[in-house]
Amino acid sequence: MTDAELEAQFKRNLLDRNWRLRNLYWITDKSGRKVKFSPNAAQLILLNSLWYLNLIVKARQRGFTTLIDILMLDACLFNSNVRAGIVADTRENVEIIFRDKIKFAYDNLPESLRDAIETEQDQAKELLFGNNSSIRVGTSMRSGTLQYLHISEFGKICRRYPDKAREIVTGSLQAVQAGQFVFIESTSEGRGGEFHDMVQTAEADKQAGKTLNEMEYRLHFFSWWDADEYEIDPEGVIITDADREYFAKVESKIGQSISLRKRAWYVLKKKTLKEKMTQEFPSTIDEAFEQAIEGAYYSKEMAAVRAEGRICKIPVLPAVKVDTFWDIGRNDANSIWFMQHVGMQHRFIRYYENSGEHLSHYALYMQQQGYLYGRIYVPHDAGNLMLGQKYTVAQQLERTFPGVTVIIVPRIASVTDGINLVREEFASCWFDEENCATGLKHLDNYRKEWNERLGVWRDHPRHDEASNGADAYRQFAQAKEVGLFSASTGSMRRKQAGNWRTV
Repeated sequence: MTDAELEAQFKRNLLDRNWRLRNLYWITDKSGRKVKFSPNAAQLILLNSLWYLNLIVKARQRGFTTLIDILMLDACLFNSNVRAGIVADTRENVEIIFRDKIKFAYDNLPESLRDAIETEQDQAKELLFGNNSSIRVGTSMRSGTLQYLHISEFGKICRRYPDKAREIVTGSLQAVQAGQFVFIESTSEGRGGEFHDMVQTAEADKQAGKTLNEMEYRLHFFSWWDADEYEIDPEGVIITDADREYFAKVESKIGQSISLRKRAWYVLKKKTLKEKMTQEFPSTIDEAFEQAIEGAYYSKEMAAVRAEGRICKIPVLPAVKVDTFWDIGRNDANSIWFMQHVGMQHRFIRYYENSGEHLSHYALYMQQQGYLYGRIYVPHDAGNLMLGQKYTVAQQLERTFPGVTVIIVPRIASVTDGINLVREEFASCWFDEENCATGLKHLDNYRKEWNERLGVWRDHPRHDEASNGADAYRQFAQAKEVGLFSASTGSMRRKQAGNWRTV
């Protein structure tokens, strides 16, 4: 072909996005080598199943950040007036993504093409092209309107920076209008938070076979066992009976066998990652959210509860009294655990929370359950008389729940001491999987405050939506510690006979 024919063919090829993705862009691979980008098998699956709003739960190093950012760069280069944004968890990661994914790919374009689409503005966090398209990075994208948005490691943002996560949901995601494109990709970071909630909703839609509209998310999951590179020579690798039992369970869920080479890779990788394995390399989407949460107070205890099958369907015994443990939270937010003491077991049969309601609301709710109630345990400050009130909270409860014993749990030395008491009591606790689902979520997510400046966990709890439920549960451990479950509780008990009534 003549030079003119080659140039004409090149221009025709530029009209084809698939050709562009395989021939125009250079990246650095896992070994740090400069290579021409060509979508791998997992990236092709994502490309062929793209939707407007995409949620990607993944194992590490599957290449989706690279694919998504090249897609966005390509859209900006070959379309006018496109605005694309990339959000990452930290400023450092923002700069790395921009340097390694965007700037590197642009700087290594064919010179003729780079000359044809020059940058009007080339800054550390934004490229503005001559066709008035731009791509920028940051920790938030509230300002402006976007046609493409990529949120990287959103699970990590939700876990360590929940305020930033809410800013992304209320700001960045609202900058993308219906019919435009969003990519939220992340390894998991435990239950709870915006990412987990979004995945649960999308998974329910997927399982129901729902036809999605432009404002609903499509869920994509990519594990380790379908990655060609995640395998190794099994010679010398010891695969235990426990390992084989685990792989058999996974195979039954995914409907295919896992090769010996892949099993060997998994076993060796797990030696390094230990309990983090299911977070970084999940086998199923459910497993992705099962791992212990970094910074969570009760992560080990909750893992043991699940491993021992103590979250299940728990029958309510009509003849056994139900004790309740309360937290009268900030902004009038109330949390209540319902528990039956059966033999050596503390069976938590229900959890309830609400806010902005009078105590009569909780009286009605409790009455509707039809339980035989024993005692109500409330925190120490429920005995304080608040300004402008005639009765303390404990006294109001006595008036609201006649015939039910109200016990004020005394204050102990510190919240940390209370948390340690809770840890000691978990071994005897069982939970109803359905009626305690919200409370269990709070116990999973009750965690330390993150110090962003120092990059460490503080030594006190973060006050968020998990706090009230966890505080209510702590009343159980503290009451047990000071002997308030025994018959001789003396003046700590308050009782009034009579029938149900409201104040």
